[in-house]
Amino acid sequence: MTATEEDTDDKKMPLLEHLLELRRRLIWSALAFLICFLVAFYFADNIFEFLTRPLSVAWQGREGKRLIFTALQEKFFTNIRVAMFGGLIVSFPIIATQLWMFVAPGLYKNEKRVFAPFLVATPIMFALGASLVYYFVLPVAWHFFTGFEQPPVDGGLPIQLEPKVAEYLSLVMQFIFGFGFVFELPVLLTLLVQVGITSSAALARNRRYAIVIAFVVAAVLTPPDPMSQVAMALPIVVLYEVSIWIGRAIERSRAKREAAEEAAES
Repeated sequence: MTATEEDTDDKKMPLLEHLLELRRRLIWSALAFLICFLVAFYFADNIFEFLTRPLSVAWQGREGKRLIFTALQEKFFTNIRVAMFGGLIVSFPIIATQLWMFVAPGLYKNEKRVFAPFLVATPIMFALGASLVYYFVLPVAWHFFTGFEQPPVDGGLPIQLEPKVAEYLSLVMQFIFGFGFVFELPVLLTLLVQVGITSSAALARNRRYAIVIAFVVAAVLTPPDPMSQVAMALPIVVLYEVSIWIGRAIERSRAKREAAEEAAES
């Protein structure tokens, strides 16, 4: 057996065994999602109440505020969507682990050392993005948007906000998943630097294009208002700069390791 073969844990398996292994991992992933979905559906009202807290804070001190649904089935299907979102988020670490257990045996040890940290960083960065939007962006955005309510003027009618539960959930999930995916940018870019597809110098050289793309992405992932777009575009730009800094650290570490290996061989 060669050194290259010893570096991998993969056994030579026929295609059928690989397909059976894939089927087993998919079944475990589906079961994990189903269980998390059912638990989230049971607590759907509690989860939705948690998602409405930023709006409650923005409405603090105002009487008679409420969310409504205008179709008989709207709240039921909203709870199903809440359960799907909650089940997907909670079960993601299990699904990612199953994917890793399927792929890892075919990787060399050095490849595992490269990919494993990024697999761990992915849910952490998503959680950071979701936390940022929930605790900082949503309170500011909801306070801004609810400020457009107005009392009756000169005997006219008041303008009041009565959000629908389905529309509110869609908007909140758009923010949460948008910011969550945006926070994966350092993971993606540093992985590309790590495997040699790009470099920190190339990222720095294309900074101005990245800024333009950041605002385009923000315009796609957020509601069509300047405040939301800027609130997402600025973190993208910051995360891009963080990716350049991490990429430079990776390249310095790689250069030191290669220099040490050359010195050991000579």
